[in-house]
Amino acid sequence: MDTYLVTGGAGFIGSNFIHYMLKKYDDIKVINLDKLTYAGNLENLKSLNENSNYTFVEGDICDSNIVNDLFQKYDIDFVVNFAAESHVDRSILEPEVFIRTNVLGTVILLNAAKSAWSDGNNFKIGKKYIQISTDEVYGSLGKTGYFKENTPLCPHSPYSSSKASADLMVKAYYDTYKMPVNITRCSNNYGPYQFPEKLIPLIINNCLNKSELPVYGDGLNIRDWLYVEDHCKAIDMVINKGKLGQVYNIGGHNERTNIHIVKTIISYIHDKVDSLVTEDLIKYVQDRKGHDRRYGIDPSKIKTELGWYPETKFEDGIVKTIEWYLQNNDWMESVTSGNYQKYYKEMYS
Repeated sequence: MDTYLVTGGAGFIGSNFIHYMLKKYDDIKVINLDKLTYAGNLENLKSLNENSNYTFVEGDICDSNIVNDLFQKYDIDFVVNFAAESHVDRSILEPEVFIRTNVLGTVILLNAAKSAWSDGNNFKIGKKYIQISTDEVYGSLGKTGYFKENTPLCPHSPYSSSKASADLMVKAYYDTYKMPVNITRCSNNYGPYQFPEKLIPLIINNCLNKSELPVYGDGLNIRDWLYVEDHCKAIDMVINKGKLGQVYNIGGHNERTNIHIVKTIISYIHDKVDSLVTEDLIKYVQDRKGHDRRYGIDPSKIKTELGWYPETKFEDGIVKTIEWYLQNNDWMESVTSGNYQKYYKEMYS
C-alpha cells in the first residue's frame, strides 16, 4: 500500500486531489498535513472522516519536528506539496509570510524526505517528491506565444517569486543529490472548494449577495483556465509516469479575459437564479501592482510523454462550478463568516 504525504490537503486543489486519489485507488494511504489557515477547511474533506485510508494531521510544513515525525511514523512513498500561501494580493501586503511558507517550508519537506529516503549515496526505489507550482513563475506573455518548460523564470509578484524560489530549490536537490523529484506548473484552476478570494468563487459569492463585483484595471488580463479535476489527473500521471527531475506544464487551453469570466457568471446567475443580478454590479478598481497581462501554457510535453490532456471545456466546467457553489451554500457561508468581510475590504476596496 503506497503512502502519500499530501501537504496543504485541506485547501482547494489539495482537497480535490485527495478526493480524486481515494476515489480512484483503494490500495493507498493518504496523510494530509495542513496548517488550517483561512484557506484550509476540513469541511472540504468531511466525507472522508470514516475512511481508514485517510489521516489528517494539523501542522505547519515549516515545523521540522512535525514533518520529521511523520516520516518516522509512516513509510512515505510520495510527497505532494500543495502547501503554499497563494493569493497575489496578500503577498503584496505580507511578502515575508510567503517566503517562510513557500520557500522555507519546501526546503524542510525536501530535507525530511531526503533523510528518510537516502542512505547518503542512493535513494530508495519508488519514492518521489512532487512540487506543485504555478505558471506565474514565468512572468507575463504578450498577445501571442505560450509558456514552455524551458521558458526562463521571470516572476513579478512576491507570491510568484516565492514559488519560483521553491522550484529552484527542488531542482537543486535533483541536480545536487539526485533526489527523485518532479515539478508541475499549472494554469489557473477552478472548481469546487475554492476559497472566495479567487476570481470565480468571489464573483459567484458576490452575485448571490448582490454585492459589487471588483474587476482589476480594464478587465482584459487573460488567464488560461484549468478545471481542477483535470489537474488532479495530471498530477497522478506525473507521480506514476513522470521522468525524474522533469518539469511538466499543465494547462487547459481555455484562455479567457477576466471580464469575460465575470460576465459569464453574471449571465448564468441572472438567467437561472436571480434576474436582479446584472452587469450593473461590476466595479472596475485600481489595477493590481505588477499585474501580469496574459498567461498561456503549452502542455505539449505532458501530452506527448504521459498522454494527459484537459478533458473539460471551459463552457462545461464553469457551469459545473457555479452549480456546485449554488448547491453548497452552507460551505460558502461557513468560509465567508468571521473575519472574511474585513479581509475582503482590505483586498478589494
